[in-house]
Amino acid sequence: MRILGIDPGSRLTGYGIIEELPGGYKYVASGSIRVKAAYFPDRLKQIFDSLLEVVELYQPEQMAIEQVFMHKNADSALKLGQARGAAICAVHTAGLPVFEYAARQVKQAVVGKGGADKLQVQHMVKILLCIQGELQIDASDALGLCVCHAHYQQTALRLQQGVFR
Repeated sequence: MRILGIDPGSRLTGYGIIEELPGGYKYVASGSIRVKAAYFPDRLKQIFDSLLEVVELYQPEQMAIEQVFMHKNADSALKLGQARGAAICAVHTAGLPVFEYAARQVKQAVVGKGGADKLQVQHMVKILLCIQGELQIDASDALGLCVCHAHYQQTALRLQQGVFR
């Protein structure tokens, strides 16, 4: 199964794709959508259109995105929420199911502690996915969402199969 992770932002939206394999997963792709438009609705359209292209190119089967959290700045939180909405609409339009995870869940799944910082997540994502070289923070956050989703899906499958009984 291919999983698309999205780290939304109104100026920079990260994405990552992994493929779940028996006994693990492998890195497929990652990147950033740099939004240049000054007019905010144009930014949202650019996020929407760019993610449709990513979905068409890599053919993921599921999408993971971070749940909404409250910023100190209400205007920033609203813009982030709108960027997140554009991302969800794009992948949902393409027919993908959407799964949401809290930031603490992602950090716990990837690093082992819910209070990890972005550099710790980036470091562990590179190790878990055998990525050499540079990896942008927004892309590593998106890949972290993929890893988190894969862990949760594997656990749910084991519970269905009665492995933990």
